[in-house]
Amino acid sequence: MSTRAAGTRAIGMVTAEPAVDITELYAAHRLPLVRLAVLLVDDVASAEDVVQDAFAALARRPDAVKDPSKALAYLRVAVVNTARSALRRRRTARGYSPPHDLSPPSPEDTAVLAEEHREVIAALHRLAPRQREVLVLRYWSDLSEADIARTLGISQGTVKSTASRALVALEKAMEEER
Repeated sequence: MSTRAAGTRAIGMVTAEPAVDITELYAAHRLPLVRLAVLLVDDVASAEDVVQDAFAALARRPDAVKDPSKALAYLRVAVVNTARSALRRRRTARGYSPPHDLSPPSPEDTAVLAEEHREVIAALHRLAPRQREVLVLRYWSDLSEADIARTLGISQGTVKSTASRALVALEKAMEEER
């Protein structure tokens, strides 16, 4: 390689500027992008975070936008996608309710609960044996209909109809006891 070619190459590398001037984009378009994000996330602080994340992503990968005229479109897409992610995280966080400490039940609560359990067990014993088996396997052992069918040697349809009839009979037995 000639000295001249090497010099041209070095000069070309030094003078090469990034395709997108992020500082200029930020100054010109930050507020409109924040307004867009506010409409998506309903919260100014979150909207500012969304826009900041979009600009940070562009700063990490300035070569992601080859044509400077498309940089604003890239940022808009990044803002929309980041807002969606923020909303998903918010929905997940709101859906989670941490377990709360329950105080021990009072003696009155225990007595009432014990009486209700006795009533249910008494009503359960008045059911036909197969109905009782299906309900116990379903609600006490938490088995699926297929597992109950295999355990009892009956079809899934029989499990469904027996469980339905057993619940109606259990409800009637509970009402009679009151």
